[in-house]
Amino acid sequence: MSEFVIWHNPRCTKSRQALDLLRARGIEPAIVPYLTQPPDLGQLRVALSRLGLRPVQMMRMKEKRFAELGLSKDSSDDDLLNAMAANPVLIERPIVFRNHKAVIGRPTEAVLTLL
Repeated sequence: MSEFVIWHNPRCTKSRQALDLLRARGIEPAIVPYLTQPPDLGQLRVALSRLGLRPVQMMRMKEKRFAELGLSKDSSDDDLLNAMAANPVLIERPIVFRNHKAVIGRPTEAVLTLL
């Protein structure tokens, strides 16, 4: 198993770029297609801890579903976590993990901080 893991959406340009960036450096990460294999609440909490972020900072707030659910930047952390668990489209992408650290690959070059 690779020491790198990417929560990947193959339809997302930034996600593809992050994967290409890793591969160009000889790294073949474990790929988690998070839209079809969504993380549970425990996995989301671990991701937040490794990112050092609050739930709202890991979300796609401009995503239509965010508004449909009546969410805002002021929603409770629990509400936001539950929304991401039930609607993985709300999770910002890509997220790359290595050991006990993680980064959101926006900009793509942010992934380099894990090398």
